[in-house]
Amino acid sequence: MSERFARLVDEQLSIGVDTLVPREELIAKLENSEKTGVPLRIKLGIDPSAPHLTLGHSIPLRKMRQFQDLGHTGVLIVGDFTRRIGDPSGRASTRGLMSEADIKKNIETYQEQAFKILNPERTEVRYNSEWLGPLNLEDIINLTSKYTVARMLERDDFSKRYAEGRSISVLEFLYPLTQAYDSVAIEADVELGGADQLFNLLVGRDIQREYGQEAQVVLTVPLLIGIDGERAMSQTIGNYVGLNEPASEMYGKILSIPDALIRSYFIFLTDIEPETVAELPPRDAKRMLARQLVTMYHSEGEAIAAEEEFDRIHIRHERPTEVAQVSLDRTLLKEDGSIWVIDLLAASGLLSSRGEGKRMIQQGGVKINDERVSSPDIDIPFAPPMLLQVGKRSFVELI
Repeated sequence: MSERFARLVDEQLSIGVDTLVPREELIAKLENSEKTGVPLRIKLGIDPSAPHLTLGHSIPLRKMRQFQDLGHTGVLIVGDFTRRIGDPSGRASTRGLMSEADIKKNIETYQEQAFKILNPERTEVRYNSEWLGPLNLEDIINLTSKYTVARMLERDDFSKRYAEGRSISVLEFLYPLTQAYDSVAIEADVELGGADQLFNLLVGRDIQREYGQEAQVVLTVPLLIGIDGERAMSQTIGNYVGLNEPASEMYGKILSIPDALIRSYFIFLTDIEPETVAELPPRDAKRMLARQLVTMYHSEGEAIAAEEEFDRIHIRHERPTEVAQVSLDRTLLKEDGSIWVIDLLAASGLLSSRGEGKRMIQQGGVKINDERVSSPDIDIPFAPPMLLQVGKRSFVELI
């Protein structure tokens, strides 16, 4: 029987995995689960730092779905309490804290987004404030006594900062411990996470043993490179594709990825074998990828419509089918009926600041009635309706 579960691990559950620790324990847990009829509890923590789940999050979510399809239970933990501490993974300095209000705002749609991938009937959604909030000082002292500073300094980012004389707050040492305590609270059998979470997940194994539990198996997946082709996908730096983004936005972003990312995106984000598209020109491969992802997270009809809209705007250079209208405040106009182009951009609502407007113009990213704006210092005669385009996919009609 162990051979059957070994094949299951090797041929399915470990595919696309960065680290599996230890393989033998996962095989044993799967075998014991079948004997007892008790599903394994598969843990994945989500950090509510931003309002969207991204294609980067989809990789461990898809792995959790594999376990669910085998009859196991996914436990999705929203780190509403631990985000107040701030995960220091991979960071060169202390991470800023978030307010409870900002955290609550970000997590409002997490469940809806996660269920685009997960099976709701086999998913528990938990908030770690449920068990971390009630801990008193004695409980916290007891938790901290179960791990040493020397072990904490084995973590790369901590050891580098310590060697360079940069600050590490005691608060940051609490993050791996509280994340580990999550595993104790929900009695995790397997914990999923990104490759940058390996240290934290291994701490969970140690802390579970300290509390008399069987240690969880650790399974990490690679970090997805963002659409800029350089850094891990992140909402903070804007190189992401959100699971809840409009179909047209998702489609356009996928077409913008560097060619070097095509293969990895097919491997980690879809069930399509990358070899099946290896002979396609990059443009066609990206179109197939974009159609597949929009179909997965929206529908086939919306994927077809998104492709048609993209071609309408970027190939045939026609007007988008639907454009939001903004009524311009006439007090912004000068006596001759013109308006400073930066004021026009600010009034459109497409940009967050005047400085961003200047940068976009200097980068050639602003068009009015399909004519590129050449300078941030010019006045534009206001003759409504005027079609304003910022970047490749943002349009508004000023009236």
